[in-house]
Amino acid sequence: MSTIIEDVAARQVMNSRGDLTIEVDVYTIEGFGRASAPSGASTGKAEATPFPEGGIKEAIKKVEETIAPEIIGLYADDQEEIDSILHEIDGTENFRNIGGNTAYAVSLAVADAAADSYGLSLYQYLGGSMASSLPYPLGNVIGGGKHASGRSTDIQEFLVLPLGAGTFSAAVEANAAIHKRLRSILGELDASFTGGKGDEGAWAPNISNNEALEAVSRACDEVAEEMGFECRVGVDIAASSLWNPKKEAYVYTRDGVERDRGEQIEYVLSLIEDYGLVYVEDPLHEEDYEGFRELTSKSRGCLICGDDLFVTNVNRLRRGISMKAGNAIIIKMNQIGTLTDTWKATRLAIENSYVPVVSHRSGETEAAHIAHLAVAMNAPLIKTGVVGGERIAKLNELIRIEDELGRSARMAALKIKT
Repeated sequence: MSTIIEDVAARQVMNSRGDLTIEVDVYTIEGFGRASAPSGASTGKAEATPFPEGGIKEAIKKVEETIAPEIIGLYADDQEEIDSILHEIDGTENFRNIGGNTAYAVSLAVADAAADSYGLSLYQYLGGSMASSLPYPLGNVIGGGKHASGRSTDIQEFLVLPLGAGTFSAAVEANAAIHKRLRSILGELDASFTGGKGDEGAWAPNISNNEALEAVSRACDEVAEEMGFECRVGVDIAASSLWNPKKEAYVYTRDGVERDRGEQIEYVLSLIEDYGLVYVEDPLHEEDYEGFRELTSKSRGCLICGDDLFVTNVNRLRRGISMKAGNAIIIKMNQIGTLTDTWKATRLAIENSYVPVVSHRSGETEAAHIAHLAVAMNAPLIKTGVVGGERIAKLNELIRIEDELGRSARMAALKIKT
């Protein structure tokens, strides 16, 4: 059988921040797969543990001495069995023993090898004939918080979403144009701005949160007029990074403001209203389901997305669904470890009208797998940056997929309740 796993190898490689991470190769009789794990700077407490005690070297040892002997001889297209074995080998709820990034690299490399064994692209193998829609790219154009340094904004990401684009290629072009337009606008606002960027290739100027929103809104409007379709603004507040449990307040150091939960909700609602925000990620800290519920019930025409709140975890998402906390979820495979677990979280979201947003991490590799996952899972949005080689790798891969799909290609259906 062409998908029988013959060999598994692991090595250390570097991510976009120059930090070491793990890469895994899987060989079948007629195929080959490779996957490398990304890492985040702003991480949720409930995420899978990235690496075992001992770091990268221990993770590689786990692959070579413990995982490889268990999966060699199995069929690469039996994804659920292999992912179940990863859980059994680890024996914990959060991959503390082998590492979530180790599980990620093995699980995804197995899927990649299976697809190659069948002569298929990964999105075709995973999604079949139903995989024909392209996600809208959600692009980070100004960065602050843990993604930048110095006197950057308290809000972690200022995002753009080309909602009116008729093709993925046009959407990518619009986001890049907005990013370029911002360079000159930011120079007007910050005389000391020299073009510095954060982890994800977003500009990192010394300006206030409101100035950043004004700048992004202006750039969006100007590019939308030129492109002939609607472009909207979003933010990732990364509120867990702002939350001070002792003060029971969100501390905005750059803007010199502290807000309790009620004030934070009102602040976010004012941003949605004043700037027509279409997307707000992590507006409250990672355990505040009730705050998410209240904000979601009061907001209109905006996705309220949980990243640290849900961490691609089915149990946490179920809790959110039962409370109507949020209406969108970030999907990051290395938060949960395996492709099977990621798929289950995405299906649960879609079945309950939560918008899945397949996402990169701030520390990325050049691998383009999440582009294929977004198409295979019919995710309406992909959050994967605008510029930078490790970000462009995903965007260019989606352009190739759009070209490969030809006439059957279409933009995803994106419903935002008003």
